[in-house]
Amino acid sequence: MAVPSREQLEKWADGYVSLWNAGDKAAWEKNWRAVAPGEFRMLDPVGTPEKRGFEGCCLKPYDLFQPVIRYHVPKETRFICGNEVGWVMENHFTIGGQKVLMRSIETFRFEADGSVTMRTYYDVPGPDSPLGKLFATYLPGHAS
Repeated sequence: MAVPSREQLEKWADGYVSLWNAGDKAAWEKNWRAVAPGEFRMLDPVGTPEKRGFEGCCLKPYDLFQPVIRYHVPKETRFICGNEVGWVMENHFTIGGQKVLMRSIETFRFEADGSVTMRTYYDVPGPDSPLGKLFATYLPGHAS
């Protein structure tokens, strides 16, 4: 497999957000696999234990977060440079009727072997935050 082209990465990036927001897990998974059929590694966020494999990096987080979060990536914050994509993600959470906006910086490096490495940067919400229980499930034992 070759490194994904700019056009493939643009299509993937558009689908990453739109398919997530539509709640179409099967299409979201297919969108991922079109550009990354190989191994997955993720530091989410950097400084926490690495996650590995498609299930741990994509499917489990999808099941946990998709019901309560909608994504928005302002076009001026999305960059595609060679085989890497970076953006500032606006994470719009709705928890118990309360709306919370959390921003993250996210980078994705796609390799010719079909693998991808993801790195995200954000402050992990503490236990007193409206997002505290959600992140305690996602990152057990880690507090900001």
